Amino acid sequence: MQQISDNDRAIMRWLQLCLVLVFAMMILGGVTRLTDSGLSMVTWHPTGMLPPLGEEQWQAEFERYQQYPEFQKLNRDMHLDGFKKIFWFEYSHRMLGRLIGLVFLLPFAYFLLRKMIKPGLTPRLVVMFLLGGFQGLLGWYMVKSGLVSNPHVSQYRLTAHLLSAIVIYGFILWTIFNLAFPAAYRRLAESQAAGWRRASLALSGLVLITIASGGFVAGLDAGMIFNSFPLMGGELVPDGLGALTPWYLNIFENLVTVQFNHRWLAIATGLLLLIWYLRGRAHFDDPLLQRGFKLVGMMVIIQLALGIATLLLQVPVVLGALHQAGALLLFSFLLFNVHTLSRV
Repeated sequence: MQQISDNDRAIMRWLQLCLVLVFAMMILGGVTRLTDSGLSMVTWHPTGMLPPLGEEQWQAEFERYQQYPEFQKLNRDMHLDGFKKIFWFEYSHRMLGRLIGLVFLLPFAYFLLRKMIKPGLTPRLVVMFLLGGFQGLLGWYMVKSGLVSNPHVSQYRLTAHLLSAIVIYGFILWTIFNLAFPAAYRRLAESQAAGWRRASLALSGLVLITIASGGFVAGLDAGMIFNSFPLMGGELVPDGLGALTPWYLNIFENLVTVQFNHRWLAIATGLLLLIWYLRGRAHFDDPLLQRGFKLVGMMVIIQLALGIATLLLQVPVVLGALHQAGALLLFSFLLFNVHTLSRV
């Protein structure tokens, strides 16, 4: 195996720290959604870091919140102590985002000035930083959708925010793989496993579609209905599945259809990934490839169990967060499959 240089090892460890923080950021974002905390901060101060200090500042922050529809339509009986509880989730989420920016930018500048970054990697790192800035803007754009007459963030913007975060996460992870496993990339036409590579890309796309459908479930609180499995209200195909017109709105705005799509997409994706694991384990002898297939097989079983438990128990915060973490880990292991196959 090709040796990793000291500079590449230092950069890889830095990116691993960034990846862990991005992972934590995504889980905390999910918790913020599950606790209905995302609309507690009604202003956006890109450079502001301090929370309210003292009762006077807390009261002023609470009064700002009271001017918006979430308080006026949903939380009119909320007192300051209740507001503080939801505020801290959103505040922590935003501050973690700014911490990630600093943890990325300062070491990047150091590595750049010390000429430690190998040729071709700098543009990728610049793109990562720009994507992070875009993600912050997209997050505020999402929050703004809930500060109007309807005190709920748009499921479209929430799902876009989720997918954007996964793109950033995947981009960092792929770069780490490149540094950790520096074997040369093989063009598809020269690959000994071209069919497997195409299948890995197709499965990765299917996992992302399933995650996106979960974003719509979260955005519409569609997990709070039909808390049974495998039937929905005692039926395999529930009433109201195509109640909206035109028909395509059901995919994105009908709670029944959104949950139906997510549960069956998850089952279909899970079964295909189990077949992928069984066939891959039997086909390849390389230990690195074997490890990737085993991780996918293990994680898909855990993720399906978490999804069913989350549904049956009406989306408790802890299980909902674990289910989101499971989706990220499954995507990570499948991306590892894609990367290792691209070197065969």
